[in-house]
Amino acid sequence: MHIPTAFDGGSTDILAAANTPILWICALGVFAVIVVQTLIYVRAVRQAAPAVGMTSDELKTSFRTGAVSAIGPSLAVVLVAVALLTVFGTPAVLVRIGLIGSVSYETAAASIAAGTMDAELGGPTYTQGVFAVAFMAMSLGGAMWMLATLIFTPILKRGDAKLRHVNPAVMTVVPGAAMLAAFFALGFAELPKSGYHVVAFFSSAAVMGACLYLAKQLNLRWLREWALGIAILTALVLTYVAVSSGLFAA
Repeated sequence: MHIPTAFDGGSTDILAAANTPILWICALGVFAVIVVQTLIYVRAVRQAAPAVGMTSDELKTSFRTGAVSAIGPSLAVVLVAVALLTVFGTPAVLVRIGLIGSVSYETAAASIAAGTMDAELGGPTYTQGVFAVAFMAMSLGGAMWMLATLIFTPILKRGDAKLRHVNPAVMTVVPGAAMLAAFFALGFAELPKSGYHVVAFFSSAAVMGACLYLAKQLNLRWLREWALGIAILTALVLTYVAVSSGLFAA
């Protein structure tokens, strides 16, 4: 299939444009970069571990914990990605929503871009031309995320070095406090949406707290590693039960 004959700005056959070979090549290229980066990071961690006193077993535990913890947050992205396959096609979903940025941001950007052309994502006016504009908007937004990271990471690194020089104890508190603030802000922003969001928020928090408490009291290292995944799955099940029972139905 040649790209010029596969693309027709007025056609509503979105998948013909969304699954062109060039987009698949780009998607595979992104995955190749991710794999190479992962190998570089793993190698760097193994080389730096002895300097900070980490043993081989501790390294394995940290890698396993990270892998398990990534399963839960990825479930929501996977579910949304599957729903958007018919709208953006597999390559675009893999590159944009599956790897870079956030689902809500990418979808909002595409929706706004489509709106500027008096079209609606997935609607009868959603043509290949609208898809190209929406996909470009998503890509430019994601590119800005990456550029911001490249620009601000060295600046923040210098600030980190200065703070450690003034008071090393500060940087043991600041990262944890920043993560707690970020996740609490994201969580609390969901509470006003509906009672089901409240159920998901507090049930996941309760299960996470219980898992960490039991892991500490019973010295169950594996439970600490699986705590996040267990909390997310439990919250999904409880929220589904609440929705099915119409607990907060008007």
